[in-house]
Amino acid sequence: MEKNFKALNIKCGGCANTVKEALREDFGEVKVNLEQSPRVVSVIIKDEEHEQLFRKKMRSLGYPMDDEELGVFTATGLKAKSFVSCAVGKMNQ
Repeated sequence: MEKNFKALNIKCGGCANTVKEALREDFGEVKVNLEQSPRVVSVIIKDEEHEQLFRKKMRSLGYPMDDEELGVFTATGLKAKSFVSCAVGKMNQ
């Protein structure tokens, strides 16, 4: 079933491209709505384990979900990681 997640730190098409490419193998077509804030990422989720994989992969790219409790240091680290992911996404467009 397609599920929507509100993701933090996604700013532009470079970020969206990184997310789509990184998740394609495990989730197929990934949609990123850049017109909403926080950004909405839509993917097909099979079960709870699959959702946890999605959340883990997004966090590893620097894009946690808006429902996650983040400390200041964690949030700052993830934001820095998202800048790198964004730059990679821009180069691969």
